[in-house]
Amino acid sequence: MPTTAPPAHALADVTASDSTLRRFLHGLPGVDAVGLEARAASLGTRSIKTTAKAYAIDLAISMVDLTTLEGADTPGKVRALGAKAVHPDPTDRTTPATAAVCVYPDMVAVAKEAVAGSGVKVASVATAFPAGRAALDVKLADVRDAVAAGADEIDMVIDRGAFLAGKYLKVYDEIVAVKQACGTSARLKVIFETGELSTYDNIRRASWLGMLAGADFIKTSTGKVAVNATPANTLLMLEAVRDFRAQTGVQVGVKPAGGIRTTKDAVKFLVLVNETAGEDWLDNHWFRFGASSLLNDLLMQRQKLATGRYSGPDYVTVD
Repeated sequence: MPTTAPPAHALADVTASDSTLRRFLHGLPGVDAVGLEARAASLGTRSIKTTAKAYAIDLAISMVDLTTLEGADTPGKVRALGAKAVHPDPTDRTTPATAAVCVYPDMVAVAKEAVAGSGVKVASVATAFPAGRAALDVKLADVRDAVAAGADEIDMVIDRGAFLAGKYLKVYDEIVAVKQACGTSARLKVIFETGELSTYDNIRRASWLGMLAGADFIKTSTGKVAVNATPANTLLMLEAVRDFRAQTGVQVGVKPAGGIRTTKDAVKFLVLVNETAGEDWLDNHWFRFGASSLLNDLLMQRQKLATGRYSGPDYVTVD
């Protein structure tokens, strides 16, 4: 039996035991890999006109989780990142702020001070990021420390070893426990590390498992492995959140992370959102980009649309 109570929704009974959860996850429709990749590629060819492109750029900027997750992070670097999140282009105050700043737990307080009063959220990775290889009590302590320091959002990683071994209830219980540790003040993003899940069927199962356990967002990856967000795996997760809301009435966000570097890439993902999940997800409360390098290209393309000139990378700050 689960060690923690499942969230209340129409599918809560499928988590009553390991066997019922396994039966449900393995009963999900199999993924047509060729069809999935073909649809993602087709949607990626949609052309965006000038006015729509300007809107898409501002929307994408507002969806960025500006991130620094390095061992060499310093308070000064985090403060600078916070300032950039609040005013991405200091020369143009019409530029929207980013959605959040994402840091390690020990930098949450610094980030919180840097974005105070702006509406920019502070997200913190936790649960032994990026590998997720730690005892549950250590993971929960990690989460509680971040929340106590003021984190608005927690990005947790699942135990991929347990998932791949078929220990779905163990993964479910950990997500539920982390969700409880977030309390009422922090939203929970659940990272699957899709590049390590091997198959699209596993990504679909992980998506439903995370949502059944109460994830506020499902997230592709940590950005620390070779294969991160792709149009195909993001499309698959968007289908999952759409179908989950249809069955339960609960809306869950999606965050592709890693490998999204250009405005062209970002627009392709926004088209995926619009055409798959729908307009309800075209908001930073429900869709995010975990891609700090993306912001600079968005700013350069925004400047080009406004002035007709391409300023180049020397005109934006280096993160």
